[in-house]
Amino acid sequence: MSSYDVVVIGSGPGGYVSAIRCAQLGMKTALIEKYATLGGTCLNVGCIPSKALLDSSEHYHMAAHSFADHGINIDPPKIDFAKMIERKSGVVDITCDGIDYLMKKNEITVLHGFGSLIDKNTVQVDGEETSQVTAKHIILATGSKPIELPFAKFDKERVISSTEALSLKEIPKHMIVIGGGVIGLELGSVYKRLGAEVTIVEYAPNIIPTMDGAMGKELMRSLKKLGMKFSLSSKVSNVTRDGDVVKVTATNKKGDEVVFEGDYCLVAVGRGAYTAKLGLENVGIETDERGRINVNDHLQTAVPNIYAIGDVIKGAMLAHKAEEEGVFVAESIAGEKPHINYNLIPGIVYTWPEVAAVGKTEEQLKEEGAAYKVGSFPMRALGRSRASGDIDGVVKVLADKITDEILGVHIVAARAADIIMEAVIAMEFRASAEDIGRISHGHPTYTEALKEAALAATANRAIHS
Repeated sequence: MSSYDVVVIGSGPGGYVSAIRCAQLGMKTALIEKYATLGGTCLNVGCIPSKALLDSSEHYHMAAHSFADHGINIDPPKIDFAKMIERKSGVVDITCDGIDYLMKKNEITVLHGFGSLIDKNTVQVDGEETSQVTAKHIILATGSKPIELPFAKFDKERVISSTEALSLKEIPKHMIVIGGGVIGLELGSVYKRLGAEVTIVEYAPNIIPTMDGAMGKELMRSLKKLGMKFSLSSKVSNVTRDGDVVKVTATNKKGDEVVFEGDYCLVAVGRGAYTAKLGLENVGIETDERGRINVNDHLQTAVPNIYAIGDVIKGAMLAHKAEEEGVFVAESIAGEKPHINYNLIPGIVYTWPEVAAVGKTEEQLKEEGAAYKVGSFPMRALGRSRASGDIDGVVKVLADKITDEILGVHIVAARAADIIMEAVIAMEFRASAEDIGRISHGHPTYTEALKEAALAATANRAIHS
């Protein structure tokens, strides 16, 4: 039986990053993965393939609808959907190969099979053969899987999860998306840009309901211009399939029953922690009502030498959150004193325009009774936006009314995913809105919008609005 300092179960962003950091710190490390490829959901059927398709679909949409405005006249572009999917798969393969390389570089043992706890120091690996390994420390990084509704079981053909939506054989005629969160909007955007009719059916009264309310409204305006349809405050009660026809029955905000008919239904109502059959009961580790593993502030489970990170614990299901937690645990095991500020982990939606946020929402500040002020700046007033034709969106800065410390930044804009990092860094160093307003920003750039919004939050001093 092989022995290790650390055994990590799960090779997603949290797991493989944690394994690398453990190895860097001199620990003998093994990584267990049940699938043939490393990288978990993010690299194989999540972040990376979805961004590949989002980029491909955006290129096509620009060629079809925007090039002429730039003086570029071409014959109507044609979609080779099979090639688009092939490219996406190629991006995934290269990225996964990169993880394999990193494992070898850092001398991490990779064991393929399903890992489960036998006792607090022993993990069983059920692969082509069954084996056991021992470890001083164990890190659970098994991720999550799409939530399946009881009345909308995945048939993986017409009633699908995000996994199947990334590998369709055809462009849908009408895709009905249950869920107006990140996954539903991103994948809905892909197929809408490619010519499908897309209807979003969302239970909440607004899309991206966990983000700042103003951002949801701003994004919906842009997506409606794209032609996407929305049915908000709608509770889905049934999904049926008859051949190639899928019917989604819901009750709208007026209390009336409505039926949506399409050829595909994407169920995107969130993801659930993957903790089944991990052997948690063998060591006395408990989960909460949502199946997530309970941990303390050091990310230790009820068994001190067993840690849990990423989607299997509370908090946002984000790859970069899992990575930070993976590093945190590795450094904790090594006796260092790492730090994570969960308030400063950015959230991003890769639609176009993009949505990005960090810190508190205005709704949260109101609920807390905080004294705050708001500064906002429309992207259409920005020279760089007009030059590129990306004029949709707004930047919103929330700052403490007394101290001017930045409390939250919320952006709908082209390249918002990149712009938000300036706000994250500023907030990490507890900067004020005036601090950002006094920093010289390159012109013309998209980040000038953040400066203008910060100035607006500082005694209404925005220059260009």
